Amino acid sequence: MIKKIKFVIIILFFSFIFFVFFLGLDKPNSYLPKKNITEIDTSLVFKNLYDQKEIVLGELISKNSFSIVNIWASWCLPCRDEHEYLLKLKNLNKINVIGINYKDKKSNAAKFLLDLGNPYHEVLIDLDGTKSIEFGAIGVPETYLINNKIIVKKYIGPLDQSKLKDIIEIIKNEKN
Repeated sequence: MIKKIKFVIIILFFSFIFFVFFLGLDKPNSYLPKKNITEIDTSLVFKNLYDQKEIVLGELISKNSFSIVNIWASWCLPCRDEHEYLLKLKNLNKINVIGINYKDKKSNAAKFLLDLGNPYHEVLIDLDGTKSIEFGAIGVPETYLINNKIIVKKYIGPLDQSKLKDIIEIIKNEKN
């Protein structure tokens, strides 16, 4: 009799565990924000990497031209991979390229830019990552193409040749 009770308890316990896991399969695992942010918060204040002066993001983003905001870190390997494409964007002279250094040591960020070249017109720092999250970032690297303070396109992950072509094409079509 005791064996039967133990067996029933074990079966009920495993049935309960199975039921809980089965219900968990129906829940979505997407952690992207539900709201699609299209207009940037121009009131965000960052410090400049080199002189620690406070800068309002809205002052850096040109009202009638394109800007790129790239969120990066020296410890991020994909950020290293996309660096050459950011240098190409800076050389276009049609785009204001702004870098936000995410959760990084200032010395590491400065060394990263010294070693690989600085593709940014301004380098801002976000030591604890909260301002990047307020901006809409979910990780690094992320790149935002902005026109008239409106996010035209968001690129999650490192820039590559096809994303670079896409950015150039969008700018070319908007200017015409």
